[in-house]
Amino acid sequence: MAHTVWQPVIGLELHVQLNTRSKLFCSDEVAFGGEPNTRISEISLGYPGTLPRLNKEAVRKALLLSLACGSNINTRFYFERKNYTYPDLPKGYQLTQSRMPVCQGGSIPVRLNGRYARQVPLVRIQLEEDAGKSLHDVYQEFTALDFNRAGTPLLEVVTAPAIHTPEEAGAVVAELRRMVRYLDISDGNMEEASLRCDANISLRQAGTDKLGTRVEIKNLNSIRFLQQALAFEIQRQEGLLNRSLPVVQETRLFDPDSGETFAMRTKEDLNDYRYFPEPDLPPVALDPEWIAQISQSVPEMPALRYERYISRLDVPEAEAALITEELRLANLFDLTVTLNGNTRKVANWVAGPVRNTWTATGNLPAPHQLAGIITLVESGKVSFSVAAQQLLPHLTARPGYGAEEAASELGIIQTAQEEVILPHVHELLSSFPDKVNAYRKGEKRFDWVFYGRNTKAKRQPV
Repeated sequence: MAHTVWQPVIGLELHVQLNTRSKLFCSDEVAFGGEPNTRISEISLGYPGTLPRLNKEAVRKALLLSLACGSNINTRFYFERKNYTYPDLPKGYQLTQSRMPVCQGGSIPVRLNGRYARQVPLVRIQLEEDAGKSLHDVYQEFTALDFNRAGTPLLEVVTAPAIHTPEEAGAVVAELRRMVRYLDISDGNMEEASLRCDANISLRQAGTDKLGTRVEIKNLNSIRFLQQALAFEIQRQEGLLNRSLPVVQETRLFDPDSGETFAMRTKEDLNDYRYFPEPDLPPVALDPEWIAQISQSVPEMPALRYERYISRLDVPEAEAALITEELRLANLFDLTVTLNGNTRKVANWVAGPVRNTWTATGNLPAPHQLAGIITLVESGKVSFSVAAQQLLPHLTARPGYGAEEAASELGIIQTAQEEVILPHVHELLSSFPDKVNAYRKGEKRFDWVFYGRNTKAKRQPV
């Protein structure tokens, strides 16, 4: 019997927590951590008689991501109630978007092996509110409920089923995290649940278009866990299909300790949620002029910067990937290049010492400071290692200083001028007359080792 080749088909549902000051439909504070049930109100808990009011800033941040992804913006959209019962859902329904989301279409670029290889198409970007949180480790016999997170604004980013490997899936999540950080709409921190991921996966026979039975893997809170869960699920479903056993449509969870997925519940269909328009919120109509104004604030995205750096500025791929990882690094690179046009040297500094210093201290040099450091190194006044280890950290803590001023203060400027060096040589030789006399008499079996300004001589074998 011929061996069947199966192709994974993966779609992602990514939930981005927006960094607004207040929740999506009320003024409760949005912040990570804090005492349980202290950032709640009658509105976020869904008390009778309360009315929601849409957060305009959340809509603005949704439009920023949509514009960056090239999505089609629906200038008129509305919210719906998704009805289900769960302990951490205080209202008994979630306000979300099903039939008319804020945006549709668009794509996310995929960076694999240091290059942007393709675009993964999006189905939709929708606004919705988050649920609360169930805590199972507070009490031995009970589940605790924290509603601080209930009502927090989320963007649900839904990809088409157009991903075929765990590596591609991880690359999509990594790129979305870069994009939301560039746009300053979320910190994208998966450990704090600012970015969460559900994965839908099925297997189809290679060469065919017919999709297999879809399984959803919920609550994947790291790229590594996402890739591990998908790899296991591919192997599990292949084993079932190769034995002519059915794949059950269900929701599964991932156990990081075992590296396996396990069944959680039978997968619901859309009609199980009884979607209907939210009666307490009118449809939203967007002003085209407001959309145009928001579009002017979209920065150059990581993929576009990466391609510009390698194609127009001759930056090596590895360094371009490191620089475009963070907007502040990319902006520093661009501004420094305007002061020092040697793009390769600027890239080497930003991707290397500057990035390391930022990771260690949280500080970056100003563009004129970095350009000054590079000039000092190029002119031979300061060595690369001394500039990276001493001058750069010194300058990042002194925004007003210039590079040469700081180098003079540190006493690290080198010189090759004879009239500067000779007085120091004569002073040194006169400090060690016995060594000079020994040398004149033919003693050659030692050399000189000097330590800073307090010069000492040390006899060493040659």
